[in-house]
Amino acid sequence: MKTFFLFPGQGAQFPGMAIDLLDAGKEVKSLFDLASQITGKDMKDVLANSDPETLRRTDVNQPCITLANLAAAQYLAEKGIKPAGCAGFSLGEYAALAAAGILSMEDCFFLVNKRGKAMQDAIDGIKAGSSEPGMAAVMGLTPDKVESLIAEWGLADLYAANINSVKQVAVSGSAAALADAEKRFMAAGARRVVKLAVAGPFHSPFMKEAAAAYKPILEKIKFNDPVIPVFSNVTGKQIKTGEEAKMLAIWQVERAVRWTDEEMSLAGLQPDLLIETGPGKVLQGLWKDTGSSVPCMGGGTAAEIDSVVQYRSEHETGK
Repeated sequence: MKTFFLFPGQGAQFPGMAIDLLDAGKEVKSLFDLASQITGKDMKDVLANSDPETLRRTDVNQPCITLANLAAAQYLAEKGIKPAGCAGFSLGEYAALAAAGILSMEDCFFLVNKRGKAMQDAIDGIKAGSSEPGMAAVMGLTPDKVESLIAEWGLADLYAANINSVKQVAVSGSAAALADAEKRFMAAGARRVVKLAVAGPFHSPFMKEAAAAYKPILEKIKFNDPVIPVFSNVTGKQIKTGEEAKMLAIWQVERAVRWTDEEMSLAGLQPDLLIETGPGKVLQGLWKDTGSSVPCMGGGTAAEIDSVVQYRSEHETGK
């Protein structure tokens, strides 16, 4: 059964995530040890005991989500399930790069730790000079409609950041721009506008300083050619080389996530099953919006992974 892994990004976190995988997986402990060594923090303690507001900070969130994603992938491997291809949403792309062999586990944790700090510094700088920026999901309008409305309104400090599905777009902006835009989007026919549990206005020009600080760090890291298909948030297409992956990783900090294009590219490889490999259910919902008959199952907890194992066993044997 051709199985693809989808790795979630920021906003999927919750206190205690991945702790059950640490208890259940034989090799998951080595990932926790490695992440703890690189970040200088006891990652089991951070995941188990941090409150939601602490986990929301991007400098804390990025290594935590990446560890939870890779722990899920490791536990799936222990159950005999390895990906035929993978993709990651926003931060989740780093777990995908590791799963595809582009980044070593050590370099993956090193980069998300540095990336998180660079982005938190940029967010703190923005907050010091203006009202608190953030992100909101606009539900019930198409991506083309959202982007055309933003252009029509000419609002300063508002950008289409995550092209999530035909029914949902996440926008980044200042607090004032988001408040104004919420009223405008609702008047234009949006079903809901929901503030996201993220630390700042990601995938937008707000992150220009973060990208500039992060670029020289990233450029020193070796990016290998992928050993399985993996897809880019920036282009929505398959990444062919390590050098391409490195260039796109720099751009990704301040450019929109083209997730709908990525899903289309992935679907072209005709997977039989998708697994949201990490916490939450966001990517399952976005995949459902495509109308595909290919199932996308949760794979962020030990219980969910046991259900995936059972599903594959039943369908591979024709039961």
